[in-house]
Amino acid sequence: MTTTKLWKIHDEAGTGTGTRETADKAIAEAAGLLVQGETVAFPTETVYGLGADATNSAAVEGIYRAKGRPSDNPLIVHIADRSQMDAFAEGTPAEPLRRLMDVFWPGPLTVIVPVRAGAVSPLVTAGLSTVGVRIPDHPVALALLRAAGCPVAAPSANSSGRPSPTMAEHVADDLGGRIGGIVDGGPTGVGVESTVVEWASGAIYILRPGGVTAEQLREALPDVPVREPARTEEPAGTPRAPGMKYAHYAPKGSMRVVLGDDPKAVAEWMRRDLDAAKARGERTGVLTYDERRGLHHADAVVSSGRLAEPETIARGLYAALRQFDREGATYILAEGCPDTGIGRAVMNRLLKAAGQEVIRV
Repeated sequence: MTTTKLWKIHDEAGTGTGTRETADKAIAEAAGLLVQGETVAFPTETVYGLGADATNSAAVEGIYRAKGRPSDNPLIVHIADRSQMDAFAEGTPAEPLRRLMDVFWPGPLTVIVPVRAGAVSPLVTAGLSTVGVRIPDHPVALALLRAAGCPVAAPSANSSGRPSPTMAEHVADDLGGRIGGIVDGGPTGVGVESTVVEWASGAIYILRPGGVTAEQLREALPDVPVREPARTEEPAGTPRAPGMKYAHYAPKGSMRVVLGDDPKAVAEWMRRDLDAAKARGERTGVLTYDERRGLHHADAVVSSGRLAEPETIARGLYAALRQFDREGATYILAEGCPDTGIGRAVMNRLLKAAGQEVIRV
């Protein structure tokens, strides 16, 4: 059992909780742990990440061990400045990728690029010849990366398969006692992970939908095809990017996603199914939205946000899924949301959390 150190600072590195001096001290201590080969969780604009020096195999192994993460699931490398890519990326990224980096960095976009042999631990790439890279858009993350001075491999800071953490408390719940430290910078903003893209065969391929939408990518690259995978596509062998192969984001109870055009018909079907589940001894849960909360009855009815503001759904999704664990829900029905914009990423996470179990009403 490891003693996990907690640093609580404001997300603007000192202008809120404590002083700038205490925030700088916390960042320096956390960076020192990274340099020493420890694992440190820190906030980004998407979710909290669990960081380790990407060049240190023993440190990266600590990520996999703490999370219980499969070793063939590659990690994303976080940097503070594009010039850092020269040390571990092979050659210059393709021109369309550079254009996307110009528009969306820092921000929730990960680009897949060829990796320079021996430049990062092979555990980061899971044996692939490529690596995912991004610059996070969060002052605490950037300060930590600059202070550490090394590329930092950082998947989400949760136990593998669980909902990703959007608050430091989520990290502590999953990984307390198993990692070196947690930098508490308050709640994250976007709420779902970065979009992962790759340049291949004359097109940009979205490997994982996330905080940058397909519509935004197409707007930034009007002259380049942007292609999305089939919704249920699951790669064989080693995945090209995180979140592509394994079940993720799941609460402890079993969950199914319910889709339908008529909210009242959906709610009625869910009521009957939940009544049957309750009769067989389940503690029931419904994941819904503010506008539809009054349509549902269950032991735990949880809203992830407002349909009128899809970004609130993305921001609240993982906390809502974790709420079912606190409520002890064993059987959960989740209403789907429109599969456009940021809703594409939300539906991707919901389907993963439900093991692709979908009911169409």
